[in-house]
Amino acid sequence: MLMYLWSLPLLVRVALLVLSILVCVKVYFKLKNAICTSKNKMTGKTVIITGANTGIGKETAIDLAKRGARVILACRDIRKADGAKDDIVRESGNKDVIVRHLDLASLKSVRKFAADILESEKRLDVLINNAGCVTVEKKLTEDGLEYQMQTNHFGHFLLTNLLLGLMKQSAPSRIINVSSTAHGFIMTLDLNNLNSELYYNSSSLYNTVYYYSKICQILCTRHLALLIRDSGVTVNCLCPGPVKTNIFRNAASWFHIALGLLFPLMFKTPKEGAQTSIHLSVADEVANVNGEYFSDCKIKRASKLANDLGLAKKVWEKSEIFVNLKPEERHY
Repeated sequence: MLMYLWSLPLLVRVALLVLSILVCVKVYFKLKNAICTSKNKMTGKTVIITGANTGIGKETAIDLAKRGARVILACRDIRKADGAKDDIVRESGNKDVIVRHLDLASLKSVRKFAADILESEKRLDVLINNAGCVTVEKKLTEDGLEYQMQTNHFGHFLLTNLLLGLMKQSAPSRIINVSSTAHGFIMTLDLNNLNSELYYNSSSLYNTVYYYSKICQILCTRHLALLIRDSGVTVNCLCPGPVKTNIFRNAASWFHIALGLLFPLMFKTPKEGAQTSIHLSVADEVANVNGEYFSDCKIKRASKLANDLGLAKKVWEKSEIFVNLKPEERHY
């Protein structure tokens, strides 16, 4: 057999080698993927999932709906969200799936969404801050905040604060922030550049803004856990792992294009990527876990910078300023 392979043309041998490597990597990731094993039901509980019209958010919604939860899809694109709702209802058999408009790139929209929830919902048991974006287009939101930072971090930061009072009333309840292992690329965090102002004129630096948004999520998870300890509300964050989603739809760099080509070959499906979000939503063993970073349904160590509690406090305080958090909007 080896002699036959060696007799093949060089390009064929190289192609077979590359294919073999890809198959091995695929098998490795498949074996590594964790599955939420909890059978707990969610009957009588209310869940909000941002960015639930596609990808990880949609798969999380399907699973929790199957468990009997009232699932609120918080999405920017109502048309796509309505289509996702139909899919979720059909797959879960649960008609208690609601669509609400939420544009995280607008603090006005976040406040309106939260006000509507506080008026319409009697309880909130799980808040999953799942929505995210990657873009190489340099632009500011209507609030003067960098688009990725606001969508990934500032918008969710404000939303969590606005709904925290209701979650305390509904305790025990859980807050889940979907972050990324990409946070590890950030070695230092300039508090004077938290909105990435210094990066607007540099394409190479601007590509790191996504990483900044993800480490800010983890740092604020750490600090919030301290603020709400003994409240009955827990907050944890997670990395879903490398997942084939459309998060790179607005990115055009060669790096993101390469990732888009490799994802189908090597990485998780959205359903596989949703497992840690589901685990943190339902599993008994994490009911009292607070302020931790998870991946593959297990606690993992985040970067050294992401574990700096002093920095976490400062990022929280700066984030309050950026979203103009009012005294009456603080529930800790």
